[in-house]
Parts: sequence; C-alpha cells; structure tokens
Amino acid sequence: MSKRCAITGKGPMVGNSVSHANNKSKRRFMPNLRSIRVTLEDGTTRRIKVAASTIRTMKKHSK
Repeated sequence: MSKRCAITGKGPMVGNSVSHANNKSKRRFMPNLRSIRVTLEDGTTRRIKVAASTIRTMKKHSK
C-alpha cells in the first residue's frame, strides 16, 4: 500500500532535518493516514486510507 490519501492524493513530502549545530540531512514528512470504512453506491463497504486533515474537512462540510 502506498502512503497516499485516497481522496485528496496527499503523499509524503521531502525536507531537511536540522540539528542544533545546523547540520542538515534529508527526511520525509509522512501524511497522517487513517483507515476508514466507506459505503459505496451499490451498498458495499470498503476500507480506504484517508488523511486526518481530509476527515476534518469532510466533517466540517457535512454540517
């Protein structure tokens, strides 16, 4: 499974890990993925990986 949000397509980002002595080494910022159950139009349920920020946005717009 890829580390990618099934709805928004958010994936890992690349940046630097900076030490106290200002040494820089590459690191990856992973998305905060959660597994949720989604009901499809035909009535079946499926598990998908969704970013936590996407879940917050979906809850915000469902009100």
